Amino acid sequence: MRNASGGRRRLAIAVLAVFAIVAVFVFRLVDIQLVRADELNADSLSKRAIALTTYAPRGTIVDANGTVLADSVTRYDITASPLNINARAGEDAAKSSARVMDAATKIAALTKQDAGVVYTALTKDPTSDYAIVTKAVDTDTMRAVRKLAIPGIYFENHPVRTYPDGAVAGNLVGFVGTDGPQNGLEKTQNACLASTDGSSTYERGADGVQIPGSSVTSKEAVPGGTLKLTIDSDLQWFAQQAIAEQATAIGAKSATAIVVRVKDAHIMALADWPSVDPNNVNGSGVSDLGSKAFTDYYEPGSTMKALSASMLIDSGVASPVSQATVPFIWKTPEGSRIQDSDGHATERLTLTGVLQQSSNVGISMLGIKVPFATRFDYMTKFGLGQDTAVDFQGESARGIPSLSTWDDQRKYDMLYGQGVAVTAAQLVDAYQGIANGGMRLPLTLVEGCTRPDGTVTDVPSATGTRVISEQSSKTVVNMLESVVTGGSLSKALKIPGYRVAAKSGTAQVAVNGKYGSDRIVSLAGIAPAENPEYVVLVTYTKPDIMKSSAAAAPTFQKIMSQVLTKYRVSPSTTPSTSPPTTW
Repeated sequence: MRNASGGRRRLAIAVLAVFAIVAVFVFRLVDIQLVRADELNADSLSKRAIALTTYAPRGTIVDANGTVLADSVTRYDITASPLNINARAGEDAAKSSARVMDAATKIAALTKQDAGVVYTALTKDPTSDYAIVTKAVDTDTMRAVRKLAIPGIYFENHPVRTYPDGAVAGNLVGFVGTDGPQNGLEKTQNACLASTDGSSTYERGADGVQIPGSSVTSKEAVPGGTLKLTIDSDLQWFAQQAIAEQATAIGAKSATAIVVRVKDAHIMALADWPSVDPNNVNGSGVSDLGSKAFTDYYEPGSTMKALSASMLIDSGVASPVSQATVPFIWKTPEGSRIQDSDGHATERLTLTGVLQQSSNVGISMLGIKVPFATRFDYMTKFGLGQDTAVDFQGESARGIPSLSTWDDQRKYDMLYGQGVAVTAAQLVDAYQGIANGGMRLPLTLVEGCTRPDGTVTDVPSATGTRVISEQSSKTVVNMLESVVTGGSLSKALKIPGYRVAAKSGTAQVAVNGKYGSDRIVSLAGIAPAENPEYVVLVTYTKPDIMKSSAAAAPTFQKIMSQVLTKYRVSPSTTPSTSPPTTW
């Protein structure tokens, strides 16, 4: 009986023990699965779920022919989990250090780093789950490091900006820095070019290796749009080389050249010298990072006379053969003093002759007949004193003095390009209006933005401003031909087979309110004169060797010849019929 009783007790104790053990497990199970489930799940997920930013490429900038001027290439940051690299069960410290050093040496050999630097990144904080080994390696390097199959080494891809043509159009394209778009179209057209990064997660095992099929995208990445420009990168290169060569030869401080297609005011080339290379921004001075053609104001000098003549013809105050008796120095009715740049005997010039001989006195005698308000209105319609339609970074609306400041001297000076300021972009815009039948179209640098979904936005306006009549336009262009057929720069400006209309300008540079010895020389021209297709403007700032517009003439002839040849413009078939220059 005692044995049976003892057996029952042992059975009862065993059952109680089993119940106790089961109760403990049930308690722990309830605690894990119910009470602390959220906490433990979150903690577990944080150790195996890795969040990634999915970088989308910034949009490309292309020229009129699709040539890429700015693009994004994929680069990789190599990162590591020191926790996974350093920790290995049953391994002593010396063996662990040697293993990690071996990994660091192999990585450094491929990334061209110091092995000690890589080793420090892997061991500085052995408990950390994230450390940067190196940034922005190319695809070949990334693949070589990945082939090492080192546990705990990861790769994060992201786009990096690149400019395949370097300084070609660098003045227009601008550049992207560490803080985002910094200059040029990269900045002003950022709404088109900017991308939207996405996000995703993946899970990794205890060995730090990504679990296949565990990637989950939480937000799709959206690339930037494609910005198409009007410029021709080949012509842009040619213009940049042409002005750089001549600017160096004459010791100029800076230079610009602009080519505009008449029919739609598209900028085919806009060169600045010096110009920034977006791949090497630090190689340029701060003043050379943008485009002086849009931002630098200067007195246009005698190139302004083409606008003054247009105003005279269109308002009916003068004709191409209006007569003026022109002395070298003229004292105005108000007592002001006007003189021509070179001494000469009194000449009998027509308005056409005034343009050909670039007479300050002649244009003053004839131009003063136009009321001030009318003159101001014409200058405004020509686009002076306003930002161009391009709205380039750094443009500012100024340049035309208010009517209240037109004293007895200034009201004459502005007729021949003193006392009024323009940018090269504004002046070429005005000449486009003269060439285009008197209709000034919006100066255009960007054709549009193509979004990732194929929609096209930012298409420029084609609505123009009527400046002068079509007949006045033809008359003035015909008058400007006399500068090429018989002016002092005739030999330097003629282009075999084509009729060319042009106007030179030599402007004094004022310092502290007084004119000094420095000059800004320029040449603006239109071809073919009988059917205008292109306008070219060339300017040189403060040349040391040649301080007259003769310095700009060869470059104008070189660029315009290239334009007419490149775009296969038909040669002129009729001779020039400029009005008489004297009477």
